[in-house]
Amino acid sequence: MSAFVIFKLLGSLALLMFGMKSMSDALQKMAGPQLRHVLGAMTTNRFTGMLTGMLVTASVQSSTATTVMTVSFVNAGLLTLAQAISVIMGANIGTTLTAWIMSAGMSFDITSAVYPAFLIGIVLIYLKKYRYVGDFLFGISFLLLGLGTLRATGMEMHLGENQAVLDFFASFDPTSFSTTLIFLLLGGIMTFCVQSSAAVMAITMILCSSGALPIYQGIALVMGENIGTTITSNLAALSANTQARRAAFSHMFFNFFGVIWILFVFRPFIDAVCGLVGYDVAMTKDSVPIDVFMANAAKLSFVLAAFHTCFNVANTFILIWFVPQIERFVCWVIKPKRVDEEEDFKLHFITSGIMKTPELSVLEAQKEIQAFSDRMQRMFSMVRELLTLSSTSSGKKKGNQEVEFNKLFTRIEKYEDISDNMELEIAKYLDQVSDAHLSDETKAKIRAMLREISELESIGDSCYNMARTIRRKYNGKEDHFNEQQYERLDQMMVLTDDSLTLMNQLMQGRKEYFDINRTINTENEINNFRSQLKQQNIIDVNNHEYTYAVGTIYMDLVNECEKLGDYVVNVVEARMGTRFHDS
Repeated sequence: MSAFVIFKLLGSLALLMFGMKSMSDALQKMAGPQLRHVLGAMTTNRFTGMLTGMLVTASVQSSTATTVMTVSFVNAGLLTLAQAISVIMGANIGTTLTAWIMSAGMSFDITSAVYPAFLIGIVLIYLKKYRYVGDFLFGISFLLLGLGTLRATGMEMHLGENQAVLDFFASFDPTSFSTTLIFLLLGGIMTFCVQSSAAVMAITMILCSSGALPIYQGIALVMGENIGTTITSNLAALSANTQARRAAFSHMFFNFFGVIWILFVFRPFIDAVCGLVGYDVAMTKDSVPIDVFMANAAKLSFVLAAFHTCFNVANTFILIWFVPQIERFVCWVIKPKRVDEEEDFKLHFITSGIMKTPELSVLEAQKEIQAFSDRMQRMFSMVRELLTLSSTSSGKKKGNQEVEFNKLFTRIEKYEDISDNMELEIAKYLDQVSDAHLSDETKAKIRAMLREISELESIGDSCYNMARTIRRKYNGKEDHFNEQQYERLDQMMVLTDDSLTLMNQLMQGRKEYFDINRTINTENEINNFRSQLKQQNIIDVNNHEYTYAVGTIYMDLVNECEKLGDYVVNVVEARMGTRFHDS
């Protein structure tokens, strides 16, 4: 085998993988947010969840894309783990469409139809309005060109006549159970190494169609691909949160269970699939003319695609009834981490992966920003608690109370560090994503997200400034606030917390359903109350209700609340894509 043929083989595999990714990217750009909304809305029970997973995966040609979206929804609380399991089951069926596309590409010489598709694709890309359709045509053209080149290279290699290759596969006893296990393991390792089950499926189709690899070993390789693709997602989920790891493990359990039961009915199941496609299992090269044998072998790519579909459909039909039990099992295996995830800085939603698309990366960043926003409201709640602790120290600080106060202040300090790190890490991630070829809508989203994280970090700064002001008052020699000051501060903080609650409702939901007037009204209330308290403070200091120093600290807290309210409005503006704030 010459070096040129090897490079041609590897190059056509690279072209195939690039075509798959380009096609998936383009389909996701065309579908846009609607795809995510469908996934969130159409999972009311296990059967609709399964159908949704199947349709979404068939649409975007990537079970990885569907799984990542599903895990994101579980993390956001939009889907239960049980619903996610049913969607992942459907995704396994949907991904078999890829095998059918590939089997068609292996069976017919379709490279001649690719070049007109390239021409139409480039015209559509330059028209801009239809550029995603053009991207899709380019993706599928590269995929089919890769398949056509792979098919031609396979024929050039004459694998069915290569004695060394035939001897290698003949060295395995086709009736032995250990042979099936060896090829099963080989399929898993190959898929894990190349990070693409489509590439391994293409290699398997080439080997089987040329007559070099017997069908039983070929199908064992396909079963191994099912295992290999789940190992990748589980390794990626190791650094993720508990629910993400459970969803990834349920995917692995689903495929492992399928492989185990299929091994018990291995040959009868394959013979039934071969009969369905019309492939003669008993035919050998010596018993019939070579052209008849090769015509029969040409059906093997369809046998592999049919097996892949039948296997996943049968496995889903068996397990769909046991979704609650699977959920309990994965929860039992994957225990929550002992460390409080909220108290440690770590991005929970952003993960890495070779087949990750920019559109999915933006979704992950959006989920991370939602978590950031929620964390900032918790930080503000701690500030309110700190103020309450400082108000109960009537003159003398008790030992336990001082310990509690310092402990809470340290937590707020830690949250401030976390907010700084989150801003930097999310911004760095978005910067990497923005280097990719993105839709205009996604570019606008990234710009908005960068503004959101900047304003959220400013909210964290405001909370920390208030905490330091409270500590200065707590540790200082100045008189404490009087009862009226505490009441007014509490009212101001309630209004500020209301604005944070509205911000989080927007961040967690869909902006079409958000009433922006509620945020404007809350902001006006905060501004008016600040002005009122400013006037009242001057009067109270003049009337010697409290000292000027106490009044200064008091107004520092009031002004910081008002500033925090402004940052909240800026976040809402960025998310809504509108401006209504002039301060």
